[in-house]
Amino acid sequence: MLESEPTDQGPSLAEEASSSSTNTDSSTPDAVTDKDPEKPSEQEDSPPVTAPGEVISPALDEGDDKHKNGKRVTFPSDEDIVSGAVEPKDPWRHAQNVTVDEILSAYRQACVKLNCKPIPKVLKQMQELKDLTHRNECLDLKGEKLDYKACESLEEVFKRVQFKVVDLEQTSLDEDGASALFDMIEYYESATHLNISFNKHIGTRGWQAAAHMMRKTSSLQYLDARNTPLLDHSAPFVARALRISGSLAVLHLENAGLSGRPLMLLATALKMNMNLRELYLADNKLNGLQDSAQLGNLLKFNCNIQILDLRNNHILDSGLAYVCEGLKEQRKGLVTLVLWNNQLTHNGMGYLAAALPCTQSLETLNLGHNSVGNEGVHKLKDSLIANRSVLRLGLASTKLSCEGAVAVAEFIAESPRLLRLDLRENEIKTGGLMALSLALKVNTSLLRLDLDREPKKETVKSFIDTQRSLLAEIQNGCKRNFILAKEKEETEQQMHSASMAEIATEDRTIEEDGADSGELVDNDGKDSECEGGEEGVKDTERLTESQLSTGAPGTPPSPGRCISVSSPGRGHKIFMVTRVESPSDQQQFQVLGKIGLTKPQVSKESVVSLVKETTQQPHPGSQPPQEELSCGQDLEELLLEASLETGRDAP
Repeated sequence: MLESEPTDQGPSLAEEASSSSTNTDSSTPDAVTDKDPEKPSEQEDSPPVTAPGEVISPALDEGDDKHKNGKRVTFPSDEDIVSGAVEPKDPWRHAQNVTVDEILSAYRQACVKLNCKPIPKVLKQMQELKDLTHRNECLDLKGEKLDYKACESLEEVFKRVQFKVVDLEQTSLDEDGASALFDMIEYYESATHLNISFNKHIGTRGWQAAAHMMRKTSSLQYLDARNTPLLDHSAPFVARALRISGSLAVLHLENAGLSGRPLMLLATALKMNMNLRELYLADNKLNGLQDSAQLGNLLKFNCNIQILDLRNNHILDSGLAYVCEGLKEQRKGLVTLVLWNNQLTHNGMGYLAAALPCTQSLETLNLGHNSVGNEGVHKLKDSLIANRSVLRLGLASTKLSCEGAVAVAEFIAESPRLLRLDLRENEIKTGGLMALSLALKVNTSLLRLDLDREPKKETVKSFIDTQRSLLAEIQNGCKRNFILAKEKEETEQQMHSASMAEIATEDRTIEEDGADSGELVDNDGKDSECEGGEEGVKDTERLTESQLSTGAPGTPPSPGRCISVSSPGRGHKIFMVTRVESPSDQQQFQVLGKIGLTKPQVSKESVVSLVKETTQQPHPGSQPPQEELSCGQDLEELLLEASLETGRDAP
């Protein structure tokens, strides 16, 4: 009953209701006082009148079953909120104990379901699979036209087999197909190397899926997106993915339309990336102002990128100034810088000359197809000598004449480290060749000097024969250095073997002189062992360098270190050689006797003085031939032999 359960709020609410009423003669108070408790009035059945915005206290509704219009909200107890849990699906539940026939059957059934034809190339490659427990070498779909249905059917393959390389080059991917494939590759960890080059229509959604794949997958190390446009509306997705230090180590973005805002976003993101090692930005029309400034800032903050390929852009001398400002900060980091064909002139070489003494990691510098000229080489000479880290120098088609060759020869004579020099497509005649030949007689490190095969035209016919003779001498100098390096390597291996035998037979404390041998034993006596190099990088030569030894004769040298370098273009040979310090007189006599040469009796100063005595003839302009001199076929065979022998010695 209402009278038996009074509340504190009741009277106040009744008073507020009566005070808010506009009718002052209302009989509501009397009605409430005189009403029959057994007959509730209509006033009680109606909701109480409240002021605007006022909320009725829940206390009025508790236990009051008369208010039929009231709404209640209840919550379950904590233990009843979660009704159950489902384990995530195992992406490899289909790959357990699978056979090739099962893969083929699943793929064909998927094609029937999706109403598309099976791709013959896929069927053939699946039939050739042998080991399904490890990553297979490659799924090659290059040139196949993949629409959305064809991409969806490939999931039956990806959910059962993993690959090292998935090649989707020029497969006419659209946004839907690209998104589906990238989601599969991310979910199933399908590839470590992915090629999506020459797909111009993957669109924003395709790049968004690719960025998600780059960010989430832990296996993808190499991504080739050459000739796949990465435009303004797609670049932010990729930039966010690159900001996170994922597993990606090699990124090819040649001819991707990066100039402007896309490059700004990528460069800003890569400042924080710790894992990317190789960045290829060729053919992007990068300019000498904003784009070059972004590259310079990238080099200032990122010391993890080892290869930066900028060939075939428009960096210009103004842009080179920005790049060199960043290069000054690369004391440990950048190993290879390719500036091939960027409209550079001798004016820009001043910026590079100021940066070279600062960097201690740069081993490959390619300036080919720029108008460096004799004046530019003169600016670079002293800086290259002071640098002491450059191992490979590219000066092909840089408008050099004999004067420039003399400056290069001075650098060769002073350098104890230089391994390769490219001087093709330059007007280097008798005087320049003489300087190079003399420099090689005091240099013991240079293993390859690339020159044009045919002599240049001379007004004096006898100079043509002189050029051929000098080219042969240069070739023999490279052979001599190679044989010395080979003999030195064999001597070191014998010393290592003797040290190992001595340690095994005598249980005694190793003397200080023997401590170095002990360190070499810890390295298994393999001073020419390479420690890496990235899979899938085509333009790489692996060279092993023995550190220079300044101790007494007979002291074992320090272990070598691996040098990975790159040059523009594709398909260069891979070879392994060992460079050593200057040999002793006795070693030089032995080696020179083997190749029919006499011991050179020249000094570094004679390189320049003898050239000055040579008559300089005016040389008419002519187009340099495309053929090259690569130290002769014999040297190529020796290099190949060394590569094979070193591979057999490696563990």
